[in-house]
Amino acid sequence: MEFRIGQGYDVHQLAPGLPMWLAGVAVPSEFGFVAHSDGDVAIHALCDALLGALALGDIGKLFPDTSDEWKDADSKELLRIVMEKVRAKGWEVSNVDITIALQAPKIGKLVPRMRDVLASVMDIEKEQVSVKATTTERLGFVGRGEGCEVWAVALLHK
Repeated sequence: MEFRIGQGYDVHQLAPGLPMWLAGVAVPSEFGFVAHSDGDVAIHALCDALLGALALGDIGKLFPDTSDEWKDADSKELLRIVMEKVRAKGWEVSNVDITIALQAPKIGKLVPRMRDVLASVMDIEKEQVSVKATTTERLGFVGRGEGCEVWAVALLHK
């Protein structure tokens, strides 16, 4: 069996009055993400991890923010497209691990739903999807409530 691992990272600025999507779940919040698409920073980092594992570039290359085609795109659809590319190369997901750093709102109670949504979109088992939520203890741009950052790792097998 052959394995590949990929790492992804993304960050989005927060602004009042915008929707907040994380890992395919609408998060109740006064603030949302400034973005060309729906701004789902967790899915964006996950896509980069999957693409990185196979040296297929990044989501900015596949879904440029200069293209009207991807304006307000549902990031779950971007993930579906990335998964098609992964499977077209003969690979399957062993597991993914995502860490979301967000000072507020608290999202821990939404993690089970996030895992369900990601597993469904990727057509894998929930047990293959880890999502963790943390704060930065009020340090840095995340701690000041200016943005959110996400790290993702994906292990693929063939």
